[in-house]
Amino acid sequence: QVELVESGGGLVQAGDSLRLSCAASGRTFSPVAMGWIRQAPGKERDVVASIAWSSGGAYYAEFVKGRFTISRDKSENTVYLEMNSLKPEDTAVYYCAAATSGWDQYDYWGQGTQVTVSS
Repeated sequence: QVELVESGGGLVQAGDSLRLSCAASGRTFSPVAMGWIRQAPGKERDVVASIAWSSGGAYYAEFVKGRFTISRDKSENTVYLEMNSLKPEDTAVYYCAAATSGWDQYDYWGQGTQVTVSS
């Protein structure tokens, strides 16, 4: 079993930055990929960014390209999401997820962390 614990969310103003962290614990951790997925009120979940655990290759949704950066520390089993130039439309619950059987097959999820961006 894998446990994912997010931290770093909060209330910020437009233009500010936040760094989310997701620490994984449990059995030997070696996913195919890790992702950050967000869900705003009344909307479906969207993949924000994902990273290949082995190579570090990253994917970004168009709406965060140039503003967000995903990274991972394999020695600490931790994935990060650096969010810059935050906008009110970035307000959402941000979930960390691990894909163990395929690039976008997320089978372990964290509890989520709230990010609120005021205008």
